[in-house]
Amino acid sequence: MASKTVLQFKTNYAVSSKIEPFYKGGKVQISKDGKYIFCTCGTKVNILDIATGRVSHRVEQDDQEDITSFTVSPDDEILVTSSRALLLKQWDWRENKCTRTWKAIHTAPVASMTFDPTSTLLATGGCDSTIKVWDVVKQYCTHNLKGSSGVVHVVEFHPDISRLQLFSSSMDCKIRIWDLKSSKCVSVLESHYSAVTSLSFTPDGNTLVSSGRDKICTVWDLKTKTPTRTVPVFETVEAVVLLPKQGDFSKLGVKSKEPHFITAGSKGVLRVWEASSARCVFTQTVPARPQPVEVGRGEEPDEHSLTHCLLLPATNRIATVTAEHNFLLSDLYTLVLEQQFVGYNDEVLDVKFLGPADSHIVVATNSSQLKVFDLATSNCQILHGHSETVLALDVFRTGSMFASCAKDKTIRVWQMNTETGVVCCVAQGSGHANAIGSISCSRMKQSFVVSGSQDCTIKVWDLPESLATRGGGPEVLHARVTEKGHDKDINSIAISPNDKLLATGSQDRTAKLWSSADLSLLGVFKGHKRGIWCLQFSPMDQILASSSADGTVKLWGLQDFSCLKTFEGHDASVLKVIFVSRGTQLLTSGSDGLLKLWTIKTNECVKTVDAHEDKIWGLHGNKKDDLVVTGSADSCITLWKDVTEIELAEEQAKQEDQVMKQQELSNLLHEKKYFKAMGLAISLNQPHTVLMVIKGILTNDDGAEQLEKTILKLRRDQKESVMRFCGVWNTNARNCQEAQAVVQVLLQHESPEELLQYSGVRAALEGLLPYTERHFQRISRLLQASMFVDYMWQNMRLTGNASCGENQDEEMEDSSLGGPAPSFTIDPNPSMGLDSEGGDSARLEEAERQGRGEVEEEEESSQQEDVESDDDDVSAANKGVKSRQVGSPEEGKENIEPESSSEGDSDGEEQMEGMENEEQQLLRRETEARLVTMTAGNQAETQSVTPRTRSMRLRR
Repeated sequence: MASKTVLQFKTNYAVSSKIEPFYKGGKVQISKDGKYIFCTCGTKVNILDIATGRVSHRVEQDDQEDITSFTVSPDDEILVTSSRALLLKQWDWRENKCTRTWKAIHTAPVASMTFDPTSTLLATGGCDSTIKVWDVVKQYCTHNLKGSSGVVHVVEFHPDISRLQLFSSSMDCKIRIWDLKSSKCVSVLESHYSAVTSLSFTPDGNTLVSSGRDKICTVWDLKTKTPTRTVPVFETVEAVVLLPKQGDFSKLGVKSKEPHFITAGSKGVLRVWEASSARCVFTQTVPARPQPVEVGRGEEPDEHSLTHCLLLPATNRIATVTAEHNFLLSDLYTLVLEQQFVGYNDEVLDVKFLGPADSHIVVATNSSQLKVFDLATSNCQILHGHSETVLALDVFRTGSMFASCAKDKTIRVWQMNTETGVVCCVAQGSGHANAIGSISCSRMKQSFVVSGSQDCTIKVWDLPESLATRGGGPEVLHARVTEKGHDKDINSIAISPNDKLLATGSQDRTAKLWSSADLSLLGVFKGHKRGIWCLQFSPMDQILASSSADGTVKLWGLQDFSCLKTFEGHDASVLKVIFVSRGTQLLTSGSDGLLKLWTIKTNECVKTVDAHEDKIWGLHGNKKDDLVVTGSADSCITLWKDVTEIELAEEQAKQEDQVMKQQELSNLLHEKKYFKAMGLAISLNQPHTVLMVIKGILTNDDGAEQLEKTILKLRRDQKESVMRFCGVWNTNARNCQEAQAVVQVLLQHESPEELLQYSGVRAALEGLLPYTERHFQRISRLLQASMFVDYMWQNMRLTGNASCGENQDEEMEDSSLGGPAPSFTIDPNPSMGLDSEGGDSARLEEAERQGRGEVEEEEESSQQEDVESDDDDVSAANKGVKSRQVGSPEEGKENIEPESSSEGDSDGEEQMEGMENEEQQLLRRETEARLVTMTAGNQAETQSVTPRTRSMRLRR
């Protein structure tokens, strides 16, 4: 059981999906095929895929300047944006690539722009009262039209391109017609007394309908340039759209072939008008929305108003945008709402999973409306009912019913149809004297709801059993019991899993435990230093968790009301806390935007996730305990997935793959397949193994050639890795030769331009240069030392025992006849090998003293001719040295006497000189070999000698 509990511990959460704001006001345009919605959001243009409800493409300004206007060509190929930096940018929006940038020439930001039907001409209307026309293909400005007054906020090309006419409207409420052939204003249409908001042409191009904020629409005859009908619509009109001639619009009240148009404005509904009679033939109905209360002169509140209206002929739909940045897609022939998207959620105050399978989420934003999102399609259902901001939500155990409370002092109970997904209000209750800030639903059955208000009271509301099947309007609820619970606002209410207890947390820094039957007080939890934001009962134990504004989370025992554990880690208020992993772990969210996972047993914070940029007010987990949803004041809703098992499986697979690769690498090294071994070691990022491979290659007779071939066969990324490894190897004198060999190969076969293209080559070279210079200096010092050794060879005098002369002559003759050549070494401590034999040391010292005495006597009594002969002998002796043999101990016991010069036998001298020349050649070869060995950094080894060779000792 213990192992299973450990396996259930969660270690990490990853983002599964996000619902982010994609529209904060401004222009909206829909592609010709009806698949994408283009809309502005600060410095970006977001392209929304209507099928999935997700942002599929995003175009963002490099200069971080807000986009003032944009337009998409009729062929959906070109996107042009304008910013406050007075630059126009042309984009390939599918590739998110800016293809061209040029100055707008306007002296103020561009307010409007549009393409002509051929997608070749672009018209821009600026805040500087000018209009400019651009040839997008040839990339130059064709017209500069002056004469408008104020900001030019509407520009439209005539649908008949052969006329080459441009229509514009500015703040003077007039519509100007520009002839592009003459670059002059040929007509001014005057009818509106407020700003003109939109223009719409009939397919034949002979009729124009204009709308304005003066609550009228005007029908114009473009042949005579006169108005044929003025239609009072009794609302501020933001957009007007002419119905196409093809199609059956009988359900919209269209009975004639006369032009009909649709208006969208402050009333928040679409209305169909007949142009010839100025009659409203159809008004759209929104069932979920309550009947608006007329304000002032009959205007509706601004939250219901429509700001845009666009036709989608390819899909037979019509799109509208509300003042709250919601996108509504309706059927063109019936105006029935089919799809909704929320462009901006404002501050998210609470969020809960909804539905039997947790397929939806319900969100309370800084609004009186509730939003229910389908997680699969991002389709949103907007629920109207509360009259003020909704503050809190809670869902019953079944998942199909939930409750809400708001600042309007009421609570509402909502029921979701599991088949259609439609949510409607089934009950409502009122009775609190102030805003209701917290609400909680019963856990076992859908039997009651508990609410806590800013009036410091707690109310229990019983729900009738027939509530779920009841039809008609919402049922009125009445509080069964009311109790004053705290001295300050009640921020949180929690009901125990068995519905027998409930806990309340308040700004007075205390939490209290109540009986749900009669609201009798059972105990008080004291310990927090600031107000309590959230309470949660453990699903397994008799424990209550509380989170506070003091930045701590505490666990309380329900038996003695004592604090069991305290979790500290948040730097600010902890706003929400929930139990996960069957009550063994906690998940908390704070006003610092962090999401923290805690293990209760160890009191340890397992994971901290930087989830949002602002306060996380909403936190809820699904029934399967594998998904968590968070809602923040940054207007983002994030869905988190438990990836503990996925990461564990990935780690195990990675370890298995590492083991397999290590085994394969060992096999390749054993088989001496150096190229494959090197590539595998590089992929495993094992510099030491790569070094061993290179050393293995260099041990071969043709190691340099094999290394060169191996390095040149590597891919570029592998060469980059090897170059990086060389910088590390070169820091150690033991590995510098291999590093220098690899660098030599790369420098010989790669051009400087190619080397500079390597990633990290500059850092690698910066690391190679100082250590290479240090190695060069070390070798230079070694070479100087070897020259000093050579100098010492030249200045040494060879002396030996005269009694050994004949034996030495015989040995020299043998060596000259092809016998084994003696090896010579310098004995750093000559006495060590002789002193070990007892009495031989005394005899050696006596022989040395006699030899020194003879030499001194000889030097004093010799004549000038003898000096010349001695000089020749000394010069020959200085060029060759006999050393003590490293043979058996018996051979080393011989006493060595210094040689005495002889004036007798001239034949003996000539033979001796010949033998010394042989010794000189042998010793010179040995010296050269010794120098090479010392240069490589290895110590000189004493060479073995034959039994025939006697030990010799060198002396100055």
